[in-house]
Amino acid sequence: MRNTTKHPTPTLHMIKLCVGCDTPDQLRAWGRQNRHGDGTWVGTRMMPKQAEALVGGSLYRVMGGFITCRQPITGFRTVTRDDGTKGTLILVTDEVIEVEATLRRPFQGWRYLKPEDAPPDLDPLLAKAMANQNAMPPSIRKRLAELGIV
Repeated sequence: MRNTTKHPTPTLHMIKLCVGCDTPDQLRAWGRQNRHGDGTWVGTRMMPKQAEALVGGSLYRVMGGFITCRQPITGFRTVTRDDGTKGTLILVTDEVIEVEATLRRPFQGWRYLKPEDAPPDLDPLLAKAMANQNAMPPSIRKRLAELGIV
């Protein structure tokens, strides 16, 4: 079931692999440990050229071969890493919004995602009901999705 709540249409979103988290619940736990002001952060190497267009959009996360959730983007910050190189923090809210699982092949770094290409949000009750499905190994979930079963 799709969430039909209307939100202001952002200009652009971002998509990034979520390394080390297999479920939205694990991402929520990570966020509680990595607070930054009013939200959490995600590290990346390069500052997006279209950073202004991304603020107000969302960071969509790929876990186990699927886009599974998103976090609203609140800003960007340039940082100097421990090794002296520059990096970027993508500042996001603590809210992890589950979306309709969508297959996505692995890629490096991040990519822009047009709003019309973004998967729709899941109704919160449906997201809770699907938590058991997320417990399946990613390889099985991926194969079932390729067959059109999940």
